Amino acid sequence: MPAEELPVDRFPDGGLNRREFIQLLGAGLLITVGPPAAFAQLRPGRAGEPAGGTIAARVHLGADGGIAVMTGKVEGGQGARAELTQAAAEELRVPVARISLIMADTDRVPDDGITAGSRSTPSTVPAVRQGAAAARELLIAFAAARWQVDRTQIAVHDGKATHGASRRELTYADLAADEGPANALHQPVPVGVTLTPVKDWKVMGTPVPRPGGRDLVSGSHAFPSDVVRPGMLYGRILRAPSYGAKLTDIDLAPARGMEGVVVVREGPFVGVAAPTSRGAEQALEAIARTAAWESAAHPSSGKLFEYLRAGARGGEAKSSAALEPGAGRFVSGTYHVAYIQHAPLETRTAVAEWDAGRLTVWTGTQNPFGVRSELATAFELPAQRVRVIVPDFGAGFGGKHQPDAPAEAARLSRAAGKPVQVRWTRREEFTWACFRPAAVIDLEARLDARGRLTSWRHVNINSGRPAIETPYRAGASRSEFLQSDPPLRQCSYRALAATANNFARECFMDELAAAAGGDPLAFRLAHLDDPRLKAVLETAAARFDFAGRRSRRQPGTGFGLACGTEKGSYVAACAEVAVRDGGIVVRRIGQVFECGAIVNPANLEAQVTGCLLMGLGPALREEMRFENGVVLNASFREYLVPRFADVPELDVHLLNRPDLPSAGSGETPIIAVAPAIANAVFDATGRRVRQMPIRLTD
Repeated sequence: MPAEELPVDRFPDGGLNRREFIQLLGAGLLITVGPPAAFAQLRPGRAGEPAGGTIAARVHLGADGGIAVMTGKVEGGQGARAELTQAAAEELRVPVARISLIMADTDRVPDDGITAGSRSTPSTVPAVRQGAAAARELLIAFAAARWQVDRTQIAVHDGKATHGASRRELTYADLAADEGPANALHQPVPVGVTLTPVKDWKVMGTPVPRPGGRDLVSGSHAFPSDVVRPGMLYGRILRAPSYGAKLTDIDLAPARGMEGVVVVREGPFVGVAAPTSRGAEQALEAIARTAAWESAAHPSSGKLFEYLRAGARGGEAKSSAALEPGAGRFVSGTYHVAYIQHAPLETRTAVAEWDAGRLTVWTGTQNPFGVRSELATAFELPAQRVRVIVPDFGAGFGGKHQPDAPAEAARLSRAAGKPVQVRWTRREEFTWACFRPAAVIDLEARLDARGRLTSWRHVNINSGRPAIETPYRAGASRSEFLQSDPPLRQCSYRALAATANNFARECFMDELAAAAGGDPLAFRLAHLDDPRLKAVLETAAARFDFAGRRSRRQPGTGFGLACGTEKGSYVAACAEVAVRDGGIVVRRIGQVFECGAIVNPANLEAQVTGCLLMGLGPALREEMRFENGVVLNASFREYLVPRFADVPELDVHLLNRPDLPSAGSGETPIIAVAPAIANAVFDATGRRVRQMPIRLTD
């Protein structure tokens, strides 16, 4: 991601940024295929290193017949474990149950990069397939050499290489037990290693259930929050009472006098560890009462958008920088998108343990190797002396990339000489974690006498570039992203800035359709050339009966639609809302999604449905409220994510394109939800919506 697209990322302790935070802390048989050529000079075959296109450390074949597949990706509820397992099973020609997928243990797996950006399907699935296919080809070569037959006479089924004429069989266990093929594992993966074409998929393309589902339902799955180590203490961290406040004085004696309590102060960092979580809480309360703070000025959420515009750097940040003078009708609008929380089920949690100068951390993160690198830097250790283990965890949504809880736990553990768990409270998560960036977005366009777009300008202040370019034929087009000075710690969120940019653009397209005297569906189609985007839009409108429902609508009822493309996938949504007594009820949403060849239809439908439900909250009511540096709605009682009562009738339709490469699906389905609802509200009330969450009053 270009540097200008990265939101400012500040750590919670005293408003430290990443560099300041690190400086303060500093007081069997293996087969792999590596990612890009940029890593080709790295030594292959070692856990934690991206392999340079050689066969080493992707698949472990046991002499007992066990097959383990290694990946640096994580499972945070998005279903990567299922897709990667079936990708390996497809190419190895074994049942899914034979595959044991080892994920995100930096001592055992290759570095597949951060789990973000919908990259697991288009990048890691192919890497796993190539490594598994190379292993399959080695089994064929091994059997052909042993039996002295042509390799074309050998087939692999159910994990066995078979020679039909003689009925001989060899297994992956036989391959693992023979020393001869071992040298071949250090050769590069053959160029163009044969992958199974889509038409021949037996495992991929099917609704393979998520492995471990029974454990999740029964409650026996161990999340990072469930990790317990021998002699483990429980840690709590002193937080500032408001953003930017600096600690000027504190008396640590009340906590130091408590039995079994360890107290650490290093600069602005103050933390305690105790044999019980209640003991840690009491110790923290005892010293917090003695703390003196110097507060800092901080903008309120009521003045957020003026603050962001005033802090915008570069380009033109005024509310309406008119397009070049020209003929036709000029239309402009400014859109506001609030800060929202990721609201994961599991808060930031880490267990840290030191042993002979080596640090091991168990945590829920989307970036295991990045966390390892930052911990190594912070504690002045070689990366090989830091191990990060990521159990399947309770969601991230783009908000769990940072080493905050791991670093806090590691610091306390180093002082205590025992393992320490740091588990953020919900209030800490809502206050000191990072947020989806707020945005101010200016849009301008001109229409000619025939209602066609002739010019277009899109300016995003603060949230980023994703989806900033219009997919519509718009004549002279220009887009800008202007950085600002964000008042909250912000970071990536599901679909990044594509949610904000698509919301503004799709609402603006309805405004333009009205200005042109046209229908919102017909207006979009008249300006679309992309056949994939047209396909999802037309299919969504047809399945929803968009035109028919609009013609039969009752007072107070409205229908809206929106579409978009991001990260190689395409989405369109239609929504029906009822507006009663100043409130909005979403009655029905139909969504069509296309991401190339579908790897797992059940998992894909779950992803799309999850995006739909998650998108309801920011569209209708989710937003962070803050004043004088204090978050005002730091709990699920005050910050209202969607409830069961909010769930409308849903129709999710997946367009399968077996002729196209598979793209990711964890993010793009969310970008059409809010604008479709907003356009339905306009259809019902005649009032244009230019803010998210949607407000019916100024």
